[in-house]
Amino acid sequence: ATVFLEFWKRRRAVLTYDWDLIDWEDEEEELRPQFEAKYSQVERVNPITGKPEPFQPFPDKLSRLMVSVSGIFFMISLVLTAVFAVVVYRLVAMEQFASFKWYFIKKYWQFATSGTGVCINFMIIMSLNVVYEKVAYLLTDLEHPRTESEWENSFALKMFLFQFVNLNSSIFYIAFFLGRFAGRPGKYNKLFNRWRLEECHPSGCLIDLCLQMGVIMVLKQMWNNFMELGYPLLQNWWSRRKMKRGGQLMEHKISLPQWEKDWNLQPMNLHGLMDEYLEMVLQFGFTTIFVAAFPLAPLLALLNNIIEIRLDAYKFVTQWRRPMPARATDIGIWYGILEGIGVLAVITNAFVIAITSDYIPRFVYAYKYGPCTDQGYRQEKCLKGYVNSSLSVFDLSELGMGYSGYCRYRDYRAPPWSSTPYEFTLQFWHVLAARLAFIIVFEHLVFGIKSFIAYLIPDMPKDLCDRMRREKYLVQEMMYEAELEHLQRERKKNGKQYHHEWP
Repeated sequence: ATVFLEFWKRRRAVLTYDWDLIDWEDEEEELRPQFEAKYSQVERVNPITGKPEPFQPFPDKLSRLMVSVSGIFFMISLVLTAVFAVVVYRLVAMEQFASFKWYFIKKYWQFATSGTGVCINFMIIMSLNVVYEKVAYLLTDLEHPRTESEWENSFALKMFLFQFVNLNSSIFYIAFFLGRFAGRPGKYNKLFNRWRLEECHPSGCLIDLCLQMGVIMVLKQMWNNFMELGYPLLQNWWSRRKMKRGGQLMEHKISLPQWEKDWNLQPMNLHGLMDEYLEMVLQFGFTTIFVAAFPLAPLLALLNNIIEIRLDAYKFVTQWRRPMPARATDIGIWYGILEGIGVLAVITNAFVIAITSDYIPRFVYAYKYGPCTDQGYRQEKCLKGYVNSSLSVFDLSELGMGYSGYCRYRDYRAPPWSSTPYEFTLQFWHVLAARLAFIIVFEHLVFGIKSFIAYLIPDMPKDLCDRMRREKYLVQEMMYEAELEHLQRERKKNGKQYHHEWP
């Protein structure tokens, strides 16, 4: 992620230079008409132009910002409520599938629960996306941004927050909360004192996490491609059909001019490339944040982007009207969002490796409790007995239902015959300490590597720097020659003798 962002900076510098936009950011951007209409009665002198212009008082700006932030938190809480509803569904479905009459469903009830839960969660995600865009428009207009770029940055940040929480809240739940508070045999925690909290698959939570990410990522990419190309195709086909029917009724078959055919194409979105940026940024999050749990994400993203490049080209040329051009020196707030995703990816992958996966428990067992204890090396034989060590014992007679014997479950708890039955063992605390230590060491190491890479890769290519310095030198030479020529004319005009020297 860091290498990608650093090389994007270099690419951006080349594009900015080629399109002669190096100094464009210094120009004063025009005010939005909505801002001028709202605050036309309050003016102040612009420190750059020296002219009076509308001004938004700080108390008004702060109050509007607080309302906007409150709206954002309300929508995020709505997403979390939807996630909780899916969790409740999984608890109810788990009980139903476990007692299903069809043997195949009864045998694989956990996969059936996870699969249906993911599909329902995806439908909720796509339904809420429609609401988010309207709410983001409303909140951004309520803030009354001063310029068009400020409006776009504010709208982009809101859309990203809504979509990111909407897409990833269920994934975070499965990665870090699923099965953590389920309790133990004989003392399970229950929701509403009825449904047992869901646990991970016996093979671990990574299976559920991988399934959740795979289904959401594949379905979302397919849906985005349909909405970007399939939906405009259907709309254009319907509009052409209506025009043909209208032409037959009017009894003329005169072919339409090209400009009218172009006008009948689909208009570009009001916010321009916002949807394209948002799609790529969310995909960047999928390929980095939980890549330790779903290593296929970068490959799926690559295949999708290879296809989408051609689909976008076809869409812009044949299905959409020509967009209005607009100058820009960078991608705006999206670069900061990408950097934030890169930082978040380091933290989440550290937690996935340490908490969700079995890497740390295996590591602790191999070096502390296994047959290779204190030998300083690790081989396959060092994990012999790991499964037995990771399972605790429960006495079935404590259920009071006439059962006898013992069962095993995943946890590090003392056996029922110990002095402190079902309390956490020393191995549990060793694993917990190792997990926390791994998170700290991993984060500091990767952040250090990120900073080192960012330091090594310059933001601008050397040949571009040389070209810019050469241009600056030529401009100074031209200014020197022009000034020298001007002084020579002045001296000749005043009758002074001319000497070949710096005046």
